[in-house]
Amino acid sequence: MDKETFIKAVLEAETTLYHVSKTIIRSDTDCEDAVQEAVIKAYTNLHKLRNDKYFKTWLIRIVINECYRMQKNKTEHLSYDEYSDIESPDVTDYSDLYEAIMKLNVPVKLAVVLHYIEGYSLKEIGDILKIPVGTVKSRLAKGRNMLKSILNENEVNKNE
Repeated sequence: MDKETFIKAVLEAETTLYHVSKTIIRSDTDCEDAVQEAVIKAYTNLHKLRNDKYFKTWLIRIVINECYRMQKNKTEHLSYDEYSDIESPDVTDYSDLYEAIMKLNVPVKLAVVLHYIEGYSLKEIGDILKIPVGTVKSRLAKGRNMLKSILNENEVNKNE
């Protein structure tokens, strides 16, 4: 893959990369940093990509790993004072569905976002997350049930 093809492929995947990073990291700035670091790592390790048709899947996996790395490093180095000073994200601008998705645990949330928002097939999600298709199906079913429960609970709370 040459430089021009790499740039074009990254630009085409940009929205997906951001959505995936947002499922793991809530801060917009950290999401942008994770995506940027992942793109740099991908370009540096482009020679390791065996087949160009799997570029987007490969890049998403790098973003996921980078997000986990950033989370791990960030939580290890924050003092209690720094942690308490962090403002919680303002979720009033987001839909009820977005809020419900953000309440899911990360493995379920990743499967839901990759399938229902990004449109990946079960097999593709399995390849990206390195899990069996059956596990993807299980996480999606669990996610649907949890979302239904959360949204029903929110509706009841609004009506009270």
